[in-house]
Amino acid sequence: MPNPNKVTERLFQSPSKYIQGPYAIQNAAKYLGKLGKAPLLLCDNIVWEIAGKDLVKALEGANFKVYRAVFGGEASREEIDRLSALGRAESSDFVIALGGGKTVDTAKTVADDLSLQVAIIPTTASTDAPCSALSVLYRPSGEFHCYTFFDKNPNIVLVDTTVISKAPARFLAAGMGDAIATNVEARRVAYSPNFGGGLPTEVSSAICQKCEEILFKYGKQAYEANKAHAVTPALEAVVEANTLLSGLGFESGGLAAAHAIHNGMTAIEELHTLLHGEKGNSYLVSWHLPSPNVTFPVAFGTICQLVLDGSPTSELDRYIELLLSVDLPVTFELLGIPNVKDEELRRVAELACAEGETIWNLDRVINVDFVFGAIKAADAAGRDYIKRTGWKKN
Repeated sequence: MPNPNKVTERLFQSPSKYIQGPYAIQNAAKYLGKLGKAPLLLCDNIVWEIAGKDLVKALEGANFKVYRAVFGGEASREEIDRLSALGRAESSDFVIALGGGKTVDTAKTVADDLSLQVAIIPTTASTDAPCSALSVLYRPSGEFHCYTFFDKNPNIVLVDTTVISKAPARFLAAGMGDAIATNVEARRVAYSPNFGGGLPTEVSSAICQKCEEILFKYGKQAYEANKAHAVTPALEAVVEANTLLSGLGFESGGLAAAHAIHNGMTAIEELHTLLHGEKGNSYLVSWHLPSPNVTFPVAFGTICQLVLDGSPTSELDRYIELLLSVDLPVTFELLGIPNVKDEELRRVAELACAEGETIWNLDRVINVDFVFGAIKAADAAGRDYIKRTGWKKN
C-alpha cells in the first residue's frame, strides 16, 4: 500500500549548506569552522593521497586539530562501531567524510552515534548519498543490510569539482546511473510518503525533473570531459545533478522499484564489485577497485522499473541510449553475469519485494513473479536495442 497511514502533510528536507566548485577544498576551513575545530576525518588510504593531505593542510593552516581515521571499506555496523570508538577516544567535536558513497554513509552514522555534526566532502560524483539524512548499510560480506535514518541532513556538503574531475569517468557514469532513477521513481510514488515521512512537495517533483533534464542534456558531454580530467560547465551541471538534485530528489520525492531491485541484486556475488549506479546500471577500473562489476545496478533497475510501468519501446530506447552512451550496463552480459540462473534472479525479486522495501511505494499490484519477469524483460530490452542499433562498446 503506498500510503497506509493516510499521510496528508507534504515535506521537503535538505542539507543546511551545499558548496560546489573547483578547488573548493582550499576554502574548507571557511565553511567548516562553525562546526568545530577537532574533526574526526574518515577517509581510506587512496583518498588520503588524492585529497586528504590537501584538506588537512587547509584545515591545520586555520588551527584545526584533525584526527584521521582510516576507513576500512565497508559501510557495516562493525566498521561504524570501530570508528565511533576512535571519535570518542579523541574527543572529536564533528565528523568529516572524505571519499565515496560508503565512506559518506559510514561517517553519517558515526556522527549520529556520537551526536555530532557532519560535513560531507565527496571525492567522486558516483552516488547521491552526500545530501541525505539516511545511510545504506551492508553486511561485512557486501550484501545489503538495512537503511538507517537520521533526524537531520548533513550540516555541510562541499564538492570540489577539481577532485571529482580527476576520478575515473566510470564514477561519474555510476552517479548518472543512480541519478537517472530519481525522476523515473519519483513520478510513480507521488502519493506515497517520502523518506521524511511526508508526501512529496511540488519543488521535489521539479528537482527530480531538472535532474533528469540535465542528464539527458549534458551526460555524455560531461562523461567525455571527465575522461579528459577537465572541469567544464557540463561537468559542473552533471556533478550537481548526481549529488545535489538526485540527493534531494530521491529523499523528498521517493524511491520505488529501481532501488529495491538494486538492493536485491547485492545477493548476486558477482555484482559485489559494481558501483551503486551501475547495478541500478554496471562495469573495471584500475583506480584500485576490485573488478569489472562494482556498483551499477540502479541503472539496470531503472530499466526494470520502466518495464513494470509499461513504458513503450520508444521510451525504453531513450533511457537505454543514454546509459550505453556513458558505458553503463543494460543487459546481464554487460553487468558481468551472462550466465545468471533463473533461481538467482528469483532470489533478487524476492529480496526486492521484502517487507518495507521501496517497491511497495508503487500504486499498483506487485508480486515476486511480476518483478522476476521485469528483470528478465529488462535484459531482453537491452539486448534488443543493441541488436537493432548495432551498438558496440568503444
